[in-house]
Amino acid sequence: MRISEQIDSRIRRALLRIASGQLGRRVEMMVLPLELLQQLKASDFPDQEEYESWQRRNLKLLEAGLILYPCVPLSKSDKSVQQLKQIIRSGLERPLDTGKITGETQNLRSLVMSLASRQNNNGIGSETCHWADGFPLNLRIYQMLLESCFDVNDELLIVEEVDEVLELIKKTWPVLGINQMIHNVCFLWVLVNRYVSTGQVENDLLVAAHNLILEIENDAMETNDPEYSKILSSVLSLVMDWGEKRLLAYHDTFNIDNVETLETTVSLGILVAKVLGEDISSEYRRKKKHVDSGRDRVDTYIRSSLRMAFQQTKRMVEHSKKSKSRQSTNNLPALAILAEDIGHLAFNEKAIFSPILKNWHPLAAGVAAATLHSCYGTELKKFVSGITELTPDAIRVLTAADKLEKDLVQIAVQDAVDSEDGGKSVIREMPPFEAEVVIGNLVKSWIKIRVDRLKEWIDRNLQQEVWNPRSNKLGIAPSAVDVLRMVDETLEAFFLLPILLHPVLLPELTSGLDKCMQHYVSKAKSSCGSRNTFLPVLPALTRCTVGSRLHGVFKKKEKPMVASHRRKSQLGTGNDSAEILQFCCRINTLQYIRTEIESSGRKTLNRLPESEVAALDAKGKIFEQSISYCSKGIQQLSEATAYKIVFHDLSNVLWDGLYLGEVPSSRIEPFLQELERCLEIISSSVHDRVRTRVISDIMRASFDGFLLVLLAGGPSRGFTIQDSAAVEEDFKFLCDLFWSNGDGLPLDLIEKVSTTVKSILPLLRTDTDSLIERFKAVCLENHGSDRGKLPLPPTSGPWSPTEPNTLLRVLCYRYDEPATKFLKKTYNLPRKLT
Repeated sequence: MRISEQIDSRIRRALLRIASGQLGRRVEMMVLPLELLQQLKASDFPDQEEYESWQRRNLKLLEAGLILYPCVPLSKSDKSVQQLKQIIRSGLERPLDTGKITGETQNLRSLVMSLASRQNNNGIGSETCHWADGFPLNLRIYQMLLESCFDVNDELLIVEEVDEVLELIKKTWPVLGINQMIHNVCFLWVLVNRYVSTGQVENDLLVAAHNLILEIENDAMETNDPEYSKILSSVLSLVMDWGEKRLLAYHDTFNIDNVETLETTVSLGILVAKVLGEDISSEYRRKKKHVDSGRDRVDTYIRSSLRMAFQQTKRMVEHSKKSKSRQSTNNLPALAILAEDIGHLAFNEKAIFSPILKNWHPLAAGVAAATLHSCYGTELKKFVSGITELTPDAIRVLTAADKLEKDLVQIAVQDAVDSEDGGKSVIREMPPFEAEVVIGNLVKSWIKIRVDRLKEWIDRNLQQEVWNPRSNKLGIAPSAVDVLRMVDETLEAFFLLPILLHPVLLPELTSGLDKCMQHYVSKAKSSCGSRNTFLPVLPALTRCTVGSRLHGVFKKKEKPMVASHRRKSQLGTGNDSAEILQFCCRINTLQYIRTEIESSGRKTLNRLPESEVAALDAKGKIFEQSISYCSKGIQQLSEATAYKIVFHDLSNVLWDGLYLGEVPSSRIEPFLQELERCLEIISSSVHDRVRTRVISDIMRASFDGFLLVLLAGGPSRGFTIQDSAAVEEDFKFLCDLFWSNGDGLPLDLIEKVSTTVKSILPLLRTDTDSLIERFKAVCLENHGSDRGKLPLPPTSGPWSPTEPNTLLRVLCYRYDEPATKFLKKTYNLPRKLT
């Protein structure tokens, strides 16, 4: 019972005192918690805290037995209940002095004995104190007593003195209101619970529970006690649920090493179901209209477990094909490999499990074969429905399927030799693997021809497309209107076909059309480049050329760069606007396709019955891929447009003009003027649904260009601390251009995009010594050093005031003596590019 010697000694002394004071009185007439409370004092415990805890437990036990779960119903007019509740509540808050005879203790005894000895309407209760015989309290106490039948040192073993222990436990029956029938049910639960809690490895526990069920079956037939039926139904339902869970997936639980446990579990489950069916409780019979026979239950177990085993095998095959782990059969299609594995599964079922299950089901192996036949047939039909022509893979799959079918039919026939109907019922469950795909193949061939024709049209017409937004009022390419018209005509023709498989074959058609539209989008943006296409190559690091000390901060004006190294702007030429307009037309075209293809998808779904629409929706929206492709294409074109304008078209006023030489004479105004012209073209040419995106990307590109001038503008640029004010003012002008007095982009968007620039601008006004110290600290923290030498940080990642390369570049373009000396001494950077 896991009771210490100290506690055992204390209770024994108390029981001796109780017995000496209750001579001639039966134990059934005693309320033991009350007697223990009055016999044991605080001095009997090692400390006050343990005494108070013990007292609270006994008070709660009295409350549970007399008030919460009484055997004899409580009378609403009985004031003793409320009085006892008050005393117990008071005792739980502060300890009672139960060891002395006081008014409070006498009142407690009087109330407890009054409630414990009360009689019900039938006059029952005069010979027993009803303080622990109410359900479920007494069952919980009795369960704990029965647990003492197990060895403390080995939870799987029953103690050798189990008979003596049970005899002692039976002495509590009068107090707890237990009889032999209830004892059997409780002991059954203890055995099953112990078997489950100890890892379900000791089959003897399960056998003992099974034997006990045989006695319970007789008890259930001979009693009309509703309380007993309620307890029995509750316990057996839990046992049933546990057994059903294991048996409905017995392939996950049992194998050749523990297959003997399967027989015990099945027998236990069927017997429990039988007892539940014979429970004479009228309420239970109303809920359960009929009782399944053992054969029916085993039939359910076989079919359920084989279906799960099939799905697990299928997943393993799919995984092995993806990982290419099965090199020896990797050339086989997945469905052919699955056929081989299912054949092995069927023969294992016949050899290991069917002999045991045949005790209850004469066609156990046949049912297993029919179940696997059905599962594989479902997968085979899916495969056959996708065949458009006879291929080697199709032959392999059909050959493997044929062999599997012959093996399964042979198992079923052999198993049914001695059956009443010769196995006809099982064979009827195994229709031949016939692929009725003639109509499906014809329709799929039709779909393929239409899709291929559309793809060829796209290739031919996009080669001639000029991408002129002035071609129509929508500002889109005429080819987009034509390709969408052809998609609608194809869908219309599909639904006019005289077939009943429109919902089945529609996904294949829409998938083909979806890919055509993706092809169109890919062609539309293929020659436009991306953001990285227009970003300039960063020049090598140099240091500024600083004049004599007499000239202080004045800078020597650099010679302009050699003409051959300057990229001239395309803006202002006849070609500049045309290229920008072409980009705008492509963006408008993708936006138009995205909108129209969504509408076409909705119209297509409206042609189907509602039940079929729900199934298609579960697989994803129609044209979902091309819609997503359009969105990604718009994003790519928008970025390409922005970075082309900033780094290519306006390179003469940004990369080759801004801050070249002295800052005061090369401010940002020329760049802003040219950029404003571009924004006007964009605003008047791009669809209003994507206009904000394009202008936002131009703003992002402009900010990136501004930072590149400051941090990677080449040796012709240099900045003093005094220049920082002008630079910050220029950046404010650049932000104001996109805000446009509230008519442009939202301020919060501008603030978000400008975060990086604003975090770096303060570095321009930071003194050189502080920059050098910060650079050293960050460089050493990130990369360490080699014998005191600072490593040259790589140019990687975004610009940041805490990033070593960013700090180094600020120093490279710092026009003062300390900076150039530091760079010369530390990295021996040159003054000019070679």
